[in-house]
Amino acid sequence: MPKLKTHKGAKKRFKLTGKKKITYNKSHKSHLLTKKTAKRKRKLGKAGLISAADRKRIKRMLPSDF
Repeated sequence: MPKLKTHKGAKKRFKLTGKKKITYNKSHKSHLLTKKTAKRKRKLGKAGLISAADRKRIKRMLPSDF
């Protein structure tokens, strides 16, 4: 069976934590920031965790990391 190729778009967007959870950077933090509250902008700056429902699909795109 041939080697599985890594999905390059997914590789740039997702990172693994020490406990093999998947993090991502949130969107909507680049422009039109005046109408967004300070609390919302602060929360957009932090990394988010991928839900368990989506984890399986992303693991399939990143075979070399798991």
